[in-house]
Order: sequence, then C-alpha cells, then structure tokens
Amino acid sequence: MTTPIVHLRDVKKRPRFLALWEKRRNSKEVHWAIECFAEMLGVFLYVYFGVGSTAGFVIGNILNQPMSSLFQVGMAYAVGILFALGVFVFKGFPKLKAVRYITAQIIGAYIASWLVYSQWKFLIVEAEETLKAAGEAVFEATQFTPNGPAGIFGFYLFPGQSLGRAFLNEWVNCTMIGLVLWAALDPTTYFLPPAMGPWVVALTYAACIWGFAIPGISLNTARDVGGRLMAMSVWAAGGRYAAIAALTNIPATLFAVFLYEFFLVDSDRVVTPPNLEVMNVHANHRRLRQEQKAERRSSRVQSLVDLGDGSAHEKPSINAFEHTPGRNSVDRSNA
Repeated sequence: MTTPIVHLRDVKKRPRFLALWEKRRNSKEVHWAIECFAEMLGVFLYVYFGVGSTAGFVIGNILNQPMSSLFQVGMAYAVGILFALGVFVFKGFPKLKAVRYITAQIIGAYIASWLVYSQWKFLIVEAEETLKAAGEAVFEATQFTPNGPAGIFGFYLFPGQSLGRAFLNEWVNCTMIGLVLWAALDPTTYFLPPAMGPWVVALTYAACIWGFAIPGISLNTARDVGGRLMAMSVWAAGGRYAAIAALTNIPATLFAVFLYEFFLVDSDRVVTPPNLEVMNVHANHRRLRQEQKAERRSSRVQSLVDLGDGSAHEKPSINAFEHTPGRNSVDRSNA
C-alpha cells in the first residue's frame, strides 16, 4: 500500500495572516533572508549553550567554586550542535549563498556571546576582581588565555604554546568532524539512519571538546569570529591564535571531504530505505511539486509550439497530429 502524500496544510489550518506571511516568506525576494535567519539561529543555539557552560567552567576555576566541568561543556556544545543541525543541513550550494550564510552565522555567534556575557556579567566582574587582587601581573597573564574571562568567548593560546601545535590540534579535530559529517550525509551508510545523524555529529563535537579543549580548539569559523568580536567589543584586542582558530576548519573540512569521496564512497552501494524516505519527503514538498508541474506544462506547450513551427521542416505540422486517427477510431473511407 502506497503511503499517501499529506501536507501540513491538509490537516492543520493556520490563521490567515500567518498563511499570507508564509506565502510571502517563500517568495524569491524574501526567502534568502529566511535562509540566513535559519543559519543565524542554528549557530546562536550552538554558541549560546556551549559558551554558557564554558562561562561556568572558567569562572568557577577562578573563584574556586566549581560551577561546571569539561564534560558539561562538551555536552552543552553537543546539545547546541544537535539543535543547530535540526535548523539547517546543507551539502553544496552557490558561493554567494555561502558568503551570506557565513555572515549570518557570525552574527548569530556574536549575539549569543553578548547574551551570555550579560547573563554572567556580575560573576565575570567578580572573577576579574579576584584576578586583580592576586596582582596586576596575574590579571594580565590570565585575561587573554583559555583560563581568563576573555577566554570564555574568544580562543586564545596558553603561554608557551606554539602556533604550529595549535594548528595541528585544530586540523586533526576538524578533519575528524568532517569525516563523520560526510558519513552522516552519505545515503548508503546502513548503520547511520538520517534520524541518528545529528546525534552522532553532536557527540563527535563533544568528544573533540572532551579530549582537546584544554590545548585549545575552535572547530567553527562563525563560533570563533563571533565570539572574538564580542570579546574585542568588551576588552579590546589581545592574545594570539586568531587566524588559526578562525580559518583552519575550512581547509580541514575540505580535506575530510576529499578523503571520504576519494577513498570511501562506493556508488554501487544501495541507498538505505530510511534515506529513500527522507528523499521522498523532500521531493514531495508542495511548492516543489507545483514547480515541477509548471515546468512539465511549459515543456509540453513548448513541444507543441515547436511541432507547429513551419520554419522547422524536419518536424511535422501540429495539424497532422490533430487529425491523426486514434487507436480505436474507424477508417470510414474503407467502410
């Protein structure tokens, strides 16, 4: 038995003003802004949960009052990634759209960082006062490090850590995440159905944080740039590690995609039923079906126009088709 195609509008009637807004929202003139909002919201969720937990970890260590743990930070980022992947998943799109998306993501990270700062401000100020009480030299040496208040939002190196090791740390972890992400997007991955993909990717982020957050990792350009801009807005510039944290994940992810496509993809493998179901759900989107029907009608009309074009001598006239006897018609001349 074939499963019927039921759209949400078939079972749930929305208020008229929301229905009109939805129609307008999905127009070409407005839809790009909605896509950017989805990207901004996804990174906002990722940063808001992760940075909020990081604030408790850093401030608790300064005040000697444990408020968080590395495990909690990893799980907070994992939950944020889980929600973010629920908002957007993409695999290949135009470069201009990529620029818009990245800009929207940075804005989302910036807003989330400011909210976390506002909600934790009284404790952040207390932590700074505690460091200053230990000596101005202690404050200056700690502020722009992973253990300082600025390190809650931006990524900074530990004193004595080389940029080369920071690059290696970032590259390896981003490559691992890229491989897992591409495996989750592979429709032939039998043991990883689409519903499990976000969970596996989220836990991969958490594993990277659990193992390598202390030496320092960023894992996401928007997370680093948005958080660093917020830190600069509050404490001005300081520390190192900017370009490595912000940019390494881009070539590392491309390298991971190359590894997966070159060594692991097998086009003869069978697409799994859960992935086929997801593909069918996307293919049967109401607007997409309407566009396909319109294209088919346009194609049929164009074919008839071509057939009736007298200048195209290699094609028969449309009149010949109009007067051609049907399969069940009777030739009266032979009656």
